[in-house]
Amino acid sequence: MKAEIHPEYKQITVTCGCGNKFETGSVLTEDLNVEVCSSCHPFYTGKQRVVDTAGRVDKFRKRFGK
Repeated sequence: MKAEIHPEYKQITVTCGCGNKFETGSVLTEDLNVEVCSSCHPFYTGKQRVVDTAGRVDKFRKRFGK
């Protein structure tokens, strides 16, 4: 690599909205705040939100006759 053209890579702290904190490497100059992480995201926790699609489907069928 050429000297003095690449940003400095250092350790920063990432803080999630759920309160989880972890260290990661980044070129950012300050700590990072995120809304979701692997500790609270439904894909990783297995706790999916139930979406009321039945009401939408019935409304569609009523509207278009099928």
